[in-house]
Formats: sequence, C-alpha cells, structure tokens
Amino acid sequence: MRIGVAIDAACDVPRDFIEHNGIAVMPVTVKVDGQSFKDDRDPDEIRRFLDQKLGSRSHSAETEASSVEDVQNLVLDHMVARFDCVVCLTIMATRSPIHDNVIKASFAILKNYRPLREAAGQTGPFLMRVVDTRTIFAGSVPAIAETVRMIRAGKSPAEVRERAAHISDCSYGYMLPRDLNYLRSRARSKGDRSVSFLTSMLGSALDIKPILRAHRGETGPVGKVRGFEHGAQSLFEYASRRVQAGLLVPSLSLSYGGDLDDMRNLPGYHPLTRACGDAGVEILESPMSITGMVNVGEGAMTLGLAGEDHVAEF
Repeated sequence: MRIGVAIDAACDVPRDFIEHNGIAVMPVTVKVDGQSFKDDRDPDEIRRFLDQKLGSRSHSAETEASSVEDVQNLVLDHMVARFDCVVCLTIMATRSPIHDNVIKASFAILKNYRPLREAAGQTGPFLMRVVDTRTIFAGSVPAIAETVRMIRAGKSPAEVRERAAHISDCSYGYMLPRDLNYLRSRARSKGDRSVSFLTSMLGSALDIKPILRAHRGETGPVGKVRGFEHGAQSLFEYASRRVQAGLLVPSLSLSYGGDLDDMRNLPGYHPLTRACGDAGVEILESPMSITGMVNVGEGAMTLGLAGEDHVAEF
C-alpha cells in the first residue's frame, strides 16, 4: 500500500528531509506589519522573514493555520491519486486549530475521493490517519521521522498510525527563548497570561531564561538558567544524557530562529553531535518555522527527542 505523509508547517522538519520523503506541507499564513508570509518550510520564505528584521513587532502577528477547505484541496488535488493512505501529523491540538481542521477535512475527503481515484485509474479505497504529536516545533519531528521509517519498512496504515501515536506520547519538545519580554508580549496578544510582567522583567534584569517543555499536550517550565548560552549548554548536555540512555527513535531534532551556524557555535553543541554519532542517532536541524518565531521570538531554540518517561533536571 502506498502511504503518504502530510505535516503541519509548524513542525520544524528540515526541507531536504521533506523533499527526500515526498512529504506534503499544510501551510500557515502569517501576517505581520502589513506583510504576508506563507509558512510552508520554504527556506527562502524563512530567510525573507528574517531579512525584514521585524523584531519586536512580530508579537502582534496574525497566524492562520490551513483551513478545513485548504486541507481538503491539498489532499484531493495532490494526494488521493498518488497514495492509498495519507498520515497527517500536526503540532499539539491544545495550541493550534490545525489538528481539528484536518479531522473535519478528512470526513469530506473520504466522501469525495472516489471520482478522482477512478479518473487516475485507482480502484481501491483511500484512507486517512491523523496524529496529534502532542508537542510543538522540533518536538514533533521524532514522530514524523518514525512515521517515515515505518512506511519504508512496509508497515500497514494501522501499524504506522499506532506507532506514530505511541512516539507522540513519548515525545519531548524543549524550548529556550531568547527574549522574555517578547514572549510575554506575544502571550498577552493571544490572551495568554502565563508569562507575567514581573517574571519577564525580573528575567530580563537578571538574564534568567526558562527552559520550557511541551509534552503530552501540555506546556510549562521545567528549569531556569542564567544566560542564553548557559541555557543552550544545559539543554545540549541534557540531550546528550538522553541519547546515551537510549532514545525510542534514533533521531534528535533541533530548530533555531535564525542562522543555523549561530546555533552550532553555542556551547555544548559539538559534544552533543559526538554523542549522537557514537549512538547512531541522526540529528535533524532546521530553521524554526515563521510561525514558531512569531510566537516565541527570533533567536529562540527548540529541541525534540522521544524517550521513556523521565524527570528532566536543569
């Protein structure tokens, strides 16, 4: 059975991985400061966003996930004739409407696919499977990588869906913001009061950075460090320990809201790459999505891995 994959643009998957595996991207429209950006993992569009140097103005950006109609058109026009099943993976449903939109779109797709498949000479049924990765940004990548691996191994749609859901439950997405004031402003613009004024001001004055975790549909702080570079080193060292303990998926993901070389020059990065090399773990690096940057600020970093339950200590 031919199984295709579609992902939410806010899943920080490298562009070459997307192209090599024929993955379709459900885009997000980002409107900020009178400009519109199509967030679909295109590195040129990400660079155009960064080159605009919108900075603090991005906290008031409007983001529009792919609508129900958009998802229907993508699957019906480009996927039902090529595949017998499509697995759609999204960032956590508690943070974005895209998961619900895909679920709603799937009902219409399954009612209307037959004429399109018959016209293409395909007579069998078409299936859709929707997976909430229950995390965000780079945290969604292990489930996507495992989905691709299962498809390559010739697994059935049921097996692929079950494994992807299991890895999603075991996926950890960590985020290190660079600017707490930006994060607070963005949260307030969306009606989220979780980052208080006092916390952001105190953090800025003392250069305290929180390490945030997105896991099983919930987000919150799991540690705090002084200084972004120290925070990056702490996060890389934590990831190295998890790699050495053993991951459920031999892929670790990193995304950064800027030039990837800046991330690679952070302390702790090279020991992490050596730990991954020794363990046979692939590192998947990508620029952070435009959606991610407008929500957490340029210069932020996210890291994703899938492992057994554990207590993160920073």
